[in-house]
Amino acid sequence: MRRSSPFTRLPIACLLALSLAHPLNANTLANDVTAPPTFKLCWSIFAGWMPWGYAANEGIVQKWADKYGIRIEVAEVPDYVASIEQYTAGDYDACTMTNMDALTIPAAAGVDTTALIVGDFSNGADAVLLRGAGQSLQDLKGKTVLLVENSVSHYLLSRALEWALLKPSDVKIQHVSDLQIEAAFLSGQGDAVITWNPILSSIKRKTTVSQVFSSNLIPGEIVDLTVVNSKTLAAHPELGKALTGAWFETQRLMGLPTEAGRAARAKMAAAANTTPEDFTEQLATLRSFYAPRYALSFARANKLPELMQRVAQFANGQGLLGASGDGLDNLGIAFSDARSLGNGERIMLRFNDGYMQQAAADQL
Repeated sequence: MRRSSPFTRLPIACLLALSLAHPLNANTLANDVTAPPTFKLCWSIFAGWMPWGYAANEGIVQKWADKYGIRIEVAEVPDYVASIEQYTAGDYDACTMTNMDALTIPAAAGVDTTALIVGDFSNGADAVLLRGAGQSLQDLKGKTVLLVENSVSHYLLSRALEWALLKPSDVKIQHVSDLQIEAAFLSGQGDAVITWNPILSSIKRKTTVSQVFSSNLIPGEIVDLTVVNSKTLAAHPELGKALTGAWFETQRLMGLPTEAGRAARAKMAAAANTTPEDFTEQLATLRSFYAPRYALSFARANKLPELMQRVAQFANGQGLLGASGDGLDNLGIAFSDARSLGNGERIMLRFNDGYMQQAAADQL
């Protein structure tokens, strides 16, 4: 599961206090000055992030950490939002999250965060389902919609309503956590549901629905990232190199149409508690960047600031960047080529393509 409940989020001020209370994990062991610096990464179950679990289990992370004289501990955290909150509090140096959540949780809490790796963007992995056959997007009007409020599902609803020329007041939102949303909809609650894979594919297999809108209509707006604390990265660029090297070695393997690639995907499917066939279907709803040059191209695209502006406007409208409603006056987002949005004096989210560029040039 991923991209989940805003109701599990700590208040921004509390998160900031926690982040200041915890020292960065990038330090040598207190009683052994010869020990290498140790860093911690957390991730959550989702097709696009399964490579981290595989890379840790297969020794790929350790290989790259050894190359740069560091240690990297990789942990799966079942609760997606909790993993981001733990990263924000300083318990982890790196974490997997979407572009919107990177902005609305750590960045909004004052934790300077770098999007180190662009792994993929949702290309159908998030969708709007209406109960019954033959429904259209305009049929959303007057319906009760189950979703995880203030998540990317909520963002997808806002985009769907724009497409249908409907207003937010034309639907009734019912918040349901990602752990309960499938059972709630299948039991008859709500007229529509907005969710992501693997929940999405499971609902479509179990009941008759009409998929009336999905993320493939808004390509590039829901992006899956691996982020790193910017201060940690600045002090230890070797961490960025090791993580980027391990990620793209695993991505290349996962994308291979060979027995080795199939075996890797099968292990990831098993770790995600699904079948290889279902896992393949889930991957098909992502635009995965199996080679660093593709990720680099996306990160450098002129359209990325425009997409993030749209995401920021939604987040600000929901009060996720602070109650004042002037979030981008208080924090900024930086991109490649010195481009930025918002307050350039207080950049809190950075899309740093330098490490992906080194991977693309085979310089790691």
